[in-house]
Amino acid sequence: MSVESVGPHEDQPMRWNGWGDPERAKPLPRAVHALLPLLLGRVRKPEASVELESVNLAPIALSAEDLGALREAVGEASVDTSQAARIYHAGGRSTPDLLRRRAQNQAAPDAVVRPGSHDEVRACLALAAAHGIAVIPFGGGSSVVGALDPERGAHRAVIALDLRRLTGLLRFDPLSGEAVLAAGTTGPDAEAALAAHGFELGHYPQSFRYATIGGFAAARSSGQNSAGYGRFDTMVTGIRVATPTGDLELGRSPGSAAGPDLIRVFLGSEGIFGVITEVTLRVHPVPTERVFEAWTFPSFAAGSEGLRQVAQAGSGPTVIRLSDEAETAVSLAQLGKIGKILAKGASAVTVYEGAGANASTEIAERRARTSALLRAAGGVSAGEGDAADWMQSRFDGPYLRDALLDAGVFCETLETASTWANLPKLRDAVEAALKDGFARIGSKSYIMCHISHIYPTGASLYFTVLASVREDPLAAWAPIKAGVNDAILEASGTISHHHAVGRDHAPWLREEVGETGIRILRAIKRELDPAAIMNPGAVIGADAGAAPSTTSRTEEPLQ
Repeated sequence: MSVESVGPHEDQPMRWNGWGDPERAKPLPRAVHALLPLLLGRVRKPEASVELESVNLAPIALSAEDLGALREAVGEASVDTSQAARIYHAGGRSTPDLLRRRAQNQAAPDAVVRPGSHDEVRACLALAAAHGIAVIPFGGGSSVVGALDPERGAHRAVIALDLRRLTGLLRFDPLSGEAVLAAGTTGPDAEAALAAHGFELGHYPQSFRYATIGGFAAARSSGQNSAGYGRFDTMVTGIRVATPTGDLELGRSPGSAAGPDLIRVFLGSEGIFGVITEVTLRVHPVPTERVFEAWTFPSFAAGSEGLRQVAQAGSGPTVIRLSDEAETAVSLAQLGKIGKILAKGASAVTVYEGAGANASTEIAERRARTSALLRAAGGVSAGEGDAADWMQSRFDGPYLRDALLDAGVFCETLETASTWANLPKLRDAVEAALKDGFARIGSKSYIMCHISHIYPTGASLYFTVLASVREDPLAAWAPIKAGVNDAILEASGTISHHHAVGRDHAPWLREEVGETGIRILRAIKRELDPAAIMNPGAVIGADAGAAPSTTSRTEEPLQ
């Protein structure tokens, strides 16, 4: 893959009220406008977005003493209390996050602090604990589960700890195929640094252009190449963490029986225990060859059976994804092709990568095995065109989501996973919860699903829903999302396969991991973060005995 230099500007992680680079944002294509009435009927006229300069924020709750101590810890230029910086760090990029960005009054951190080293991170945490300041670790700003909300918890102020000064390839071992990257390194910058040595990480979630190495670890990210290279957490071989009560440097060898694996405690922790500052990762040579092939199936069920066979046979494609009939019909997953009917039934994308002198032979063998299994399941090859087009635009889906919101269409995504045997039941349960939820408020909806990641024992399901919500979409979505979460757990799915828990899923984590699991997580937090300053309310909810939150997601300014 050619690495694109599209990392964020240091002071602007993404455009403040939408996804990514404003130069990449496009209005909704005419074909989409023509299709929407057929799917949803009339849609509401969207509320006009406010200008950045006219957003009202509460006064800064940090004292002069607080600010002076922070500036002493990280430098004068690395503590920013400007309105623009606070708003840019006011949350993630879920649909509810972006709907809140359209409001006049918004919640935001009291300051943005940018440490430049592990020691400066540790100093900030010690200072925050001593001063009663909540800390929200902030990487690329791409969370879609409320993990970056400026939540104060029981504290009087909150800062966003922006980690993007912690950047770069720190150490590289080509013989072992291992690299150490600073946590604030973006996906493109990580791949560019590794490419200079002929290697890559090969982790490409849709947030790739903006998300950071530390964010990938903290959220247990799973990229589009996971069929070939695995989830991000399987790539991690070591980690360095600063916590309010001490540091950890974990990962001495490729395998160990020296007690429970403490690295896994921090993968998926979303900043509630401390701050990941360095990650050691398994890397591989840059692919020298790549082959694309698209497939069509008579049904999603037939395609799912084909993917199951491929997953259980092993040595399949680097990328394999299956869109259901609804998603195939509108090609929502392929930016610029919405409205084009690719085929009757379901469609799949496969990509094969290889490196070295035997790359062509190895790819040909894997492709032959995979093709035989997909054909046996009823698949028909559709050539390389649609798969290559998907590869070209695979990071651009969120721009289409933003354009739909601007046109008055509610558009949101959610995901889960289960075993192959349970997958049909889970899919039916989620679709029924979505349809029933929107029907109860008199809204038409259109629901799409694709399998985004596969395993020998099961797969993930990724849903996109469009709806014609007539009233306040933010208020309408909250009970529908809650009903979907209930349905997922009732149908034995996971509350999140790769989006993480954040605050949005925290109330449902107890049912997934059990009361004892929650007690374990709370015990770890009490040991590492006794003042409960780290990302209050995320993952495990508010600490027992903590005072009610003093921050709401949309806050009246105290003026």
